[in-house]
Amino acid sequence: MGERLVAGLSRGAGKLVAVPLGGLARWRGGKPMHPRGAVFEAVLERHGGVPERGVPWLDAIASTPAVVRLSRGAGLPAPLPDLLGLAVRLPGAGAPIDLLLSTTGRGPLSRLLPLPRRDAAAVYSSIMAYRSDAGSLRLAALPETAGVPSDPEPLAGAVSRDGLRFTLAVARGLGPWQPFATLTLTAPVPALDPDVRFDAVQNPPPGLVPDGPMARFRAPSYQRARAARSATRQR
Repeated sequence: MGERLVAGLSRGAGKLVAVPLGGLARWRGGKPMHPRGAVFEAVLERHGGVPERGVPWLDAIASTPAVVRLSRGAGLPAPLPDLLGLAVRLPGAGAPIDLLLSTTGRGPLSRLLPLPRRDAAAVYSSIMAYRSDAGSLRLAALPETAGVPSDPEPLAGAVSRDGLRFTLAVARGLGPWQPFATLTLTAPVPALDPDVRFDAVQNPPPGLVPDGPMARFRAPSYQRARAARSATRQR
Protein backbone atom coordinates (compact mmCIF):
# COMPACT_ATOMS: atom_id res chain seq x y z
CA MET A 1 0.00 0.00 0.00
CA GLY A 2 2.78 2.43 0.94
CA GLU A 3 4.79 1.69 -2.21
CA ARG A 4 1.70 2.20 -4.41
CA LEU A 5 1.04 5.52 -2.69
CA VAL A 6 4.63 6.70 -3.27
CA ALA A 7 4.45 5.57 -6.90
CA GLY A 8 1.18 7.44 -7.43
CA LEU A 9 2.52 10.59 -5.79
CA SER A 10 5.69 10.45 -7.91
CA ARG A 11 3.76 10.09 -11.16
CA GLY A 12 1.38 12.88 -10.11
CA ALA A 13 4.23 15.21 -9.19
CA GLY A 14 5.96 14.41 -12.47
CA LYS A 15 2.85 15.28 -14.47
CA LEU A 16 2.41 18.50 -12.51
CA VAL A 17 6.01 19.60 -13.07
CA ALA A 18 5.92 18.50 -16.72
CA VAL A 19 3.44 21.24 -17.64
CA PRO A 20 5.68 24.25 -16.86
CA LEU A 21 8.73 22.34 -18.09
CA GLY A 22 6.98 21.81 -21.42
CA GLY A 23 6.41 25.54 -21.74
CA LEU A 24 10.00 26.24 -20.76
CA ALA A 25 11.18 23.70 -23.32
CA ARG A 26 9.35 25.52 -26.12
CA TRP A 27 10.94 28.78 -25.03
CA ARG A 28 14.41 27.18 -24.85
CA GLY A 29 14.24 25.35 -28.16
CA GLY A 30 13.16 22.02 -26.65
CA LYS A 31 15.50 22.03 -23.63
CA PRO A 32 13.61 22.82 -20.40
CA MET A 33 16.70 22.03 -18.31
CA HIS A 34 20.43 22.03 -19.03
CA PRO A 35 20.13 24.57 -21.88
CA ARG A 36 23.85 25.41 -21.89
CA GLY A 37 26.46 22.74 -22.37
CA ALA A 38 29.32 21.31 -24.37
CA VAL A 39 29.47 17.99 -26.21
CA PHE A 40 32.59 15.83 -26.34
CA GLU A 41 33.94 12.76 -28.04
CA ALA A 42 34.76 10.14 -25.44
CA VAL A 43 35.65 6.50 -24.80
CA LEU A 44 34.06 4.21 -22.22
CA GLU A 45 36.32 1.36 -21.13
CA ARG A 46 34.49 -1.27 -19.09
CA HIS A 47 36.77 -3.52 -17.09
CA GLY A 48 34.13 -5.53 -15.28
CA GLY A 49 34.33 -6.15 -11.58
CA VAL A 50 35.32 -8.71 -8.98
CA PRO A 51 33.08 -10.20 -7.80
CA GLU A 52 30.73 -10.07 -10.78
CA ARG A 53 27.45 -8.24 -10.17
CA GLY A 54 25.09 -10.45 -12.17
CA VAL A 55 24.39 -7.76 -14.78
CA PRO A 56 26.24 -8.64 -18.01
CA TRP A 57 26.56 -5.03 -19.19
CA LEU A 58 28.29 -4.06 -15.94
CA ASP A 59 30.44 -7.18 -15.86
CA ALA A 60 31.60 -7.02 -19.49
CA ILE A 61 35.06 -6.01 -20.65
CA ALA A 62 34.79 -3.69 -23.65
CA SER A 63 35.92 -0.38 -25.12
CA THR A 64 33.14 1.73 -26.67
CA PRO A 65 33.10 5.16 -28.32
CA ALA A 66 30.77 7.59 -26.57
CA VAL A 67 29.28 11.04 -26.84
CA VAL A 68 29.24 13.05 -23.61
CA ARG A 69 27.48 16.30 -22.80
CA LEU A 70 28.41 18.34 -19.73
CA SER A 71 25.90 21.06 -18.92
CA ARG A 72 24.61 23.60 -16.44
CA GLY A 73 21.12 22.64 -15.27
CA ALA A 74 19.48 26.04 -14.84
CA GLY A 75 21.74 27.76 -17.35
CA LEU A 76 23.02 30.19 -14.71
CA PRO A 77 26.08 32.21 -15.71
CA ALA A 78 29.46 31.30 -14.25
CA PRO A 79 30.88 31.70 -11.68
CA LEU A 80 27.53 30.98 -9.98
CA PRO A 81 27.13 27.36 -8.90
CA ASP A 82 24.55 25.33 -10.81
CA LEU A 83 23.19 21.81 -10.84
CA LEU A 84 25.57 20.23 -13.33
CA GLY A 85 24.73 17.34 -15.62
CA LEU A 86 26.79 14.61 -17.27
CA ALA A 87 25.00 12.77 -20.07
CA VAL A 88 26.55 9.79 -21.85
CA ARG A 89 25.38 8.21 -25.11
CA LEU A 90 26.66 4.80 -26.18
CA PRO A 91 25.80 2.68 -29.21
CA GLY A 92 23.35 -0.10 -28.45
CA ALA A 93 21.75 -3.06 -30.21
CA GLY A 94 19.04 -1.27 -32.21
CA ALA A 95 18.80 1.72 -29.86
CA PRO A 96 21.31 3.93 -28.06
CA ILE A 97 22.16 3.62 -24.38
CA ASP A 98 21.80 6.82 -22.40
CA LEU A 99 23.08 7.63 -18.91
CA LEU A 100 22.01 10.85 -17.19
CA LEU A 101 23.91 11.84 -14.06
CA SER A 102 23.66 14.98 -11.91
CA THR A 103 26.02 16.51 -9.36
CA THR A 104 25.40 15.01 -5.92
CA GLY A 105 27.29 14.06 -2.82
CA ARG A 106 29.36 10.88 -2.71
CA GLY A 107 28.05 9.30 0.50
CA PRO A 108 25.22 6.76 0.96
CA LEU A 109 22.60 9.46 1.57
CA SER A 110 24.10 12.53 -0.10
CA ARG A 111 24.23 10.60 -3.42
CA LEU A 112 20.43 10.91 -3.43
CA LEU A 113 20.48 14.72 -3.27
CA PRO A 114 21.20 17.05 -6.22
CA LEU A 115 23.90 19.56 -5.23
CA PRO A 116 24.95 22.70 -7.15
CA ARG A 117 28.63 22.83 -8.13
CA ARG A 118 31.06 25.12 -9.95
CA ASP A 119 33.67 22.52 -10.90
CA ALA A 120 32.75 20.19 -13.78
CA ALA A 121 35.14 17.58 -12.35
CA ALA A 122 32.62 16.73 -9.64
CA VAL A 123 30.79 13.67 -8.35
CA TYR A 124 27.76 12.83 -10.50
CA SER A 125 25.20 10.12 -9.75
CA SER A 126 22.07 8.79 -11.40
CA ILE A 127 19.94 9.61 -8.30
CA MET A 128 17.36 7.44 -10.09
CA ALA A 129 17.60 3.76 -9.17
CA TYR A 130 17.72 0.87 -11.60
CA ARG A 131 16.00 -2.45 -10.93
CA SER A 132 18.19 -5.43 -11.84
CA ASP A 133 18.91 -9.08 -11.09
CA ALA A 134 21.55 -7.79 -8.66
CA GLY A 135 19.05 -5.63 -6.76
CA SER A 136 18.45 -1.89 -6.76
CA LEU A 137 21.47 -0.16 -8.32
CA ARG A 138 22.67 3.40 -8.89
CA LEU A 139 25.46 4.63 -11.14
CA ALA A 140 28.02 7.37 -10.56
CA ALA A 141 30.87 9.17 -12.28
CA LEU A 142 33.72 9.96 -9.89
CA PRO A 143 36.27 12.55 -11.04
CA GLU A 144 39.96 11.74 -11.34
CA THR A 145 40.98 15.41 -11.25
CA ALA A 146 39.62 18.79 -10.11
CA GLY A 147 39.60 22.45 -11.07
CA VAL A 148 37.70 22.17 -14.39
CA PRO A 149 35.39 25.08 -15.30
CA SER A 150 31.73 24.23 -15.94
CA ASP A 151 30.95 27.13 -18.31
CA PRO A 152 30.81 25.57 -21.81
CA GLU A 153 33.52 27.54 -23.63
CA PRO A 154 36.21 27.39 -20.90
CA LEU A 155 35.26 23.76 -20.28
CA ALA A 156 35.82 22.89 -23.94
CA GLY A 157 39.22 24.58 -23.81
CA ALA A 158 40.23 22.69 -20.67
CA VAL A 159 39.25 19.32 -22.15
CA SER A 160 41.08 20.14 -25.39
CA ARG A 161 44.28 20.79 -23.42
CA ASP A 162 44.15 18.17 -20.69
CA GLY A 163 41.30 15.75 -21.36
CA LEU A 164 38.95 14.73 -18.54
CA ARG A 165 38.51 11.33 -16.90
CA PHE A 166 35.89 9.83 -14.63
CA THR A 167 35.68 6.48 -12.92
CA LEU A 168 32.22 4.98 -13.43
CA ALA A 169 30.97 3.07 -10.43
CA VAL A 170 27.87 1.18 -9.33
CA ALA A 171 26.35 0.81 -5.86
CA ARG A 172 23.64 -1.50 -4.60
CA GLY A 173 21.23 0.23 -2.25
CA LEU A 174 23.24 2.38 0.14
CA GLY A 175 26.36 0.25 -0.29
CA PRO A 176 29.80 1.45 -1.40
CA TRP A 177 30.64 2.54 -4.92
CA GLN A 178 32.34 -0.22 -6.92
CA PRO A 179 34.25 0.86 -10.06
CA PHE A 180 33.40 -0.89 -13.32
CA ALA A 181 34.62 1.47 -16.07
CA THR A 182 36.62 4.55 -17.03
CA LEU A 183 35.09 7.38 -19.06
CA THR A 184 37.63 9.56 -20.88
CA LEU A 185 36.61 12.78 -22.63
CA THR A 186 39.04 13.43 -25.45
CA ALA A 187 37.92 16.47 -27.47
CA PRO A 188 34.94 18.80 -27.93
CA VAL A 189 32.91 18.36 -31.11
CA PRO A 190 33.28 21.25 -33.60
CA ALA A 191 29.78 22.70 -33.04
CA LEU A 192 30.40 22.79 -29.23
CA ASP A 193 26.76 22.05 -28.30
CA PRO A 194 24.89 20.32 -31.15
CA ASP A 195 21.31 19.13 -30.70
CA VAL A 196 21.84 15.77 -28.97
CA ARG A 197 19.02 14.62 -26.69
CA PHE A 198 19.30 11.93 -24.02
CA ASP A 199 16.54 9.84 -22.40
CA ALA A 200 17.62 7.73 -19.45
CA VAL A 201 14.12 6.29 -18.95
CA GLN A 202 13.65 4.99 -22.51
CA ASN A 203 17.29 4.08 -23.23
CA PRO A 204 18.80 2.35 -20.18
CA PRO A 205 21.72 -0.10 -20.32
CA PRO A 206 20.74 -3.76 -20.91
CA GLY A 207 19.65 -5.46 -17.72
CA LEU A 208 18.93 -2.18 -15.90
CA VAL A 209 15.31 -1.01 -15.61
CA PRO A 210 14.68 2.58 -14.45
CA ASP A 211 12.72 2.26 -11.24
CA GLY A 212 11.59 4.07 -8.15
CA PRO A 213 10.09 7.52 -7.51
CA MET A 214 12.67 9.40 -9.59
CA ALA A 215 12.00 7.31 -12.72
CA ARG A 216 8.24 7.84 -12.38
CA PHE A 217 8.81 11.53 -11.71
CA ARG A 218 11.05 11.97 -14.76
CA ALA A 219 8.93 10.12 -17.34
CA PRO A 220 6.22 12.82 -17.87
CA SER A 221 8.86 15.55 -18.16
CA TYR A 222 10.71 13.61 -20.87
CA GLN A 223 7.42 13.17 -22.75
CA ARG A 224 6.69 16.90 -22.59
CA ALA A 225 10.23 17.77 -23.68
CA ARG A 226 9.98 15.41 -26.68
CA ALA A 227 6.65 16.98 -27.66
CA ALA A 228 8.09 20.49 -27.31
CA ARG A 229 11.08 19.49 -29.41
CA SER A 230 8.78 18.21 -32.19
CA ALA A 231 6.72 21.39 -32.07
CA THR A 232 9.87 23.52 -32.28
CA ARG A 233 11.11 21.62 -35.34
CA GLN A 234 7.77 22.04 -37.11
CA ARG A 235 7.78 25.84 -36.84
